[in-house]
Amino acid sequence: MTTPPHGNPYAGPAPQAVPNPYMHQGGYPQPTAPYGYPTQQGQQGQQAHPGYAVYPGHPQPPTPTCMFCAGAPAVHVTFRAHRGILVLMTFGKQTGTMCATCGVAVYRELTTRTLWQGWWSPFSLFLFAPFTVLHNLVVARKVRKLSPPAPGQHGPQVDPGVPVHRRPLAYVAFVPVLWVLFMIVTGLAQGS
Repeated sequence: MTTPPHGNPYAGPAPQAVPNPYMHQGGYPQPTAPYGYPTQQGQQGQQAHPGYAVYPGHPQPPTPTCMFCAGAPAVHVTFRAHRGILVLMTFGKQTGTMCATCGVAVYRELTTRTLWQGWWSPFSLFLFAPFTVLHNLVVARKVRKLSPPAPGQHGPQVDPGVPVHRRPLAYVAFVPVLWVLFMIVTGLAQGS
């Protein structure tokens, strides 16, 4: 048995390179131009999503669109709501892919609902309602980073309405917070 020149007695012959029809001299795939614009060879390209080149044999994933208006760009987010009623609590959420306009509308609605209904049980006051409001603030930043959908490329959008700080129901949250502060101050005054 003869040993191959590279020193491995168990190795077979070196594999032969198979030419890839989708590669050109530089080793990179040759894209087909989107929306029928002519390529360098003068051919008409295939239809594609804006900003994406189409490669033969590789379908492009669809661009995420808003679940409410089908506008793009959109991002997958989850907004939450909380309601505390003495010893009972309810939790709500809205999950889906949302554009900037519809996402802000959902954020404002669920955050306002939490601010006026979420404080009326002990666990809600100290744990669940503050967590819900902070969670919604963080998620709203992802939605606000998006550019609004182009006019004429989406359906009817959810009306965002006025900001949370301009909604009277949002200020109901001050009632339990002021009550807790009053109880703390009164307890400290009686202890001294």
